[in-house]
Amino acid sequence: MFTVTTTHVQHLDLSSRISTSSLIRSPRPLTQKRESAVKQFPPQHFSITTLNIIATITTTKMTITTTTIPTLTAHTHAKSQYTTTSSRLAARLSIHNYNTHPQSWFQFAQTFIPKSGSILEVGAGTGALWSPPAIPSPSQLPSVTSLTLTDFSPAMVATLNSNPDIAALKSILPNIKIQQCDATSLPFPDSEFDTVVANHMLYHVDNPIAALQEFKRVLKNGGRLVVALNGLDHLKELFEIGGMVERGSTIAGLAKITAENALEQIEGAGFEGVERERFPGEFRLPGVEPVLEYLNSVGETDMEEGKRETVKRVVGERLDEGGGFRVEKNMVVFVGRKP
Repeated sequence: MFTVTTTHVQHLDLSSRISTSSLIRSPRPLTQKRESAVKQFPPQHFSITTLNIIATITTTKMTITTTTIPTLTAHTHAKSQYTTTSSRLAARLSIHNYNTHPQSWFQFAQTFIPKSGSILEVGAGTGALWSPPAIPSPSQLPSVTSLTLTDFSPAMVATLNSNPDIAALKSILPNIKIQQCDATSLPFPDSEFDTVVANHMLYHVDNPIAALQEFKRVLKNGGRLVVALNGLDHLKELFEIGGMVERGSTIAGLAKITAENALEQIEGAGFEGVERERFPGEFRLPGVEPVLEYLNSVGETDMEEGKRETVKRVVGERLDEGGGFRVEKNMVVFVGRKP
């Protein structure tokens, strides 16, 4: 048995492309019971998807089975991170505890959301935008007629349903709905909402224009869109170290929308009067542990001990005089209007 791992052949004819003579590179004769070799196909035949080929060769026959592994995209990455658990997101959100700006990120973002009419948040995650300190008291939403929170992840929807702050809001605002759905196919009628919010979620979507067009569809004429996105240099000090231990930013290489190109895409989806405002300040992490916690949440499994030691060493060398590790942030709010 041997395994050939290569990229997916776009027009693969196994009967014509793979033969014992093209695969075998060993000088041993085929009269031996079994031969093993690895064949690298020409790169011009490949696309991005990985194809594993497992073959058994005897003197009389070769059996080939194939398994296709899905291409990694922004959405497949999000599914692997968030479908079954909300803990990774919660770990990453903890970095906001070390924000140097007087307002928290969620307080800052809330200043752009009208506290009236019907509100839809797409990709609501754990519901932090509707919990203290973003909303200190449910009484701050007296003119909101409805609040609809959605997420594609069953784990996130379960977290929203069990969030005590959301439950407290329901005592003031009974018309709160929580629903699992896809951002590019919202299960709501046209012109349903006064405000649509997409807080740090569009870079998880493979087709952000399709999502933006859905946001526009469900907004009333004159309705407000509030979108939050990160720039490519967001948390660059963290991800520089992460790159040393295979915990770099996956989204930076997969996202089709970032703070750098969002204005063009939002306007391209038909929104008018789009303005942007960057969240001031930076993060100052008190030592090594918050760095480890954040980078550990980036992967699918816990970081190996050797890599943890590497992070500890590098961060230790970069602490400021007060023992803090400074991290630059690039978080931007975009506000537009449906004509």
